[in-house]
Amino acid sequence: MISSGEGKNINAKNLSLGCRVNFSKMKKSFLIFDFLFLCILCFSSFAFGFHDYETLAIGSKAPDFNLHGIDGKNYTLESFKDEKVLVIAFICNHCPTSQAYEERLIKLTSDYADKGVKVVAINPNNPASLRYDELGWSDVGDSFDDMKVRAREKHFNFPYLYDGETEITSRKYGPVSTPHIFIFDKDRILRYNGRIDDMENPHKTPHSSDARNAIDALLNNKEVPVDVTKVFGCSIKWLEKSDWMEKAAIQWAKEPVTLDTIGISGITDLLKNNSDKLRLINVWATWCGPCTTEFSDFVTLSRIYKERDFEFISISADDPENKDKALKFLKNKQSSGTNYLFGEDDKYKLIEAIDPLWQGALPYTLLVEPGGKIVYSKQGAIDAEELRKIIFNDSYIGRLYK
Repeated sequence: MISSGEGKNINAKNLSLGCRVNFSKMKKSFLIFDFLFLCILCFSSFAFGFHDYETLAIGSKAPDFNLHGIDGKNYTLESFKDEKVLVIAFICNHCPTSQAYEERLIKLTSDYADKGVKVVAINPNNPASLRYDELGWSDVGDSFDDMKVRAREKHFNFPYLYDGETEITSRKYGPVSTPHIFIFDKDRILRYNGRIDDMENPHKTPHSSDARNAIDALLNNKEVPVDVTKVFGCSIKWLEKSDWMEKAAIQWAKEPVTLDTIGISGITDLLKNNSDKLRLINVWATWCGPCTTEFSDFVTLSRIYKERDFEFISISADDPENKDKALKFLKNKQSSGTNYLFGEDDKYKLIEAIDPLWQGALPYTLLVEPGGKIVYSKQGAIDAEELRKIIFNDSYIGRLYK
């Protein structure tokens, strides 16, 4: 479920076309953008009022669609022909703002279910256009499989449709960001488009419940008081934006990769974790097959959560005379974070320093909270998807609004 890397030659088709991040398919590249750039791109629709396709105008007929839902059914406008009001909400999984409105969208659906109002959600994002660092506020990406996971875990009570593969429907409606809501009357004429309400933070009370006001007006045969509002959220990941991946791979290749020597005292300090970050530690060696096979998964996690309170540290158990070999491997994997090589001969001291419960088999992985609390340990190969869930659900990471 997560949206990893090695080498300098990147084939965009091999990147996260599922952005579930499928670790087995995502070991061809890694990208890095600074946090400011992330914010600008993610929220550019609000800050600059820029988007790529014209938003459907008030008074327009609802464009028809034929989209696959997570329940296995295909939906068209005809599927909702008996409803007095049709609400189409463009949402996604990865965006913090969209996440902030999930509970409100569920409540909106239940509140109006017996009044002839149907809420339908569409995910407009093409997963290949979603950068890894944009996944830092989510435990899943925007693929169809990810939609199933999110809907199941959050108990969505509305159809959740996928348009990310072609984006034909989304281009017709022209959402600016996720979330963006369109409300149609019984004749399927657009009567409102914009925000759900004016308060992103779900723990605070909105001043203006614009979507509800529009629905209430239509149910009472009145004019919608405000028919268009601005929206706030993450920009739509249009298919043509997928070249971000290729551009990022160039940046990754430029990042320096270093390997420093560490002893027992240094490892002891790492385990105390006096930082303010959740610390993922992996002990590996170049001669360990499972270690080298899964290493890209760790680099992927470090790229995804780079802008969060998180860090990845690798410790090579190779003999000190094989430092050049270990460094060559790390460079091939573009592991530009913190890398150490255990500089002493007695590997049993390493075992005891890392974790007295560790039996000594490689690889060995630990997740350590600030203050030194070990919240995850694994001897042998990790389950990358499971580990990502554990990282995201830790109190030091999680959603923007917990």
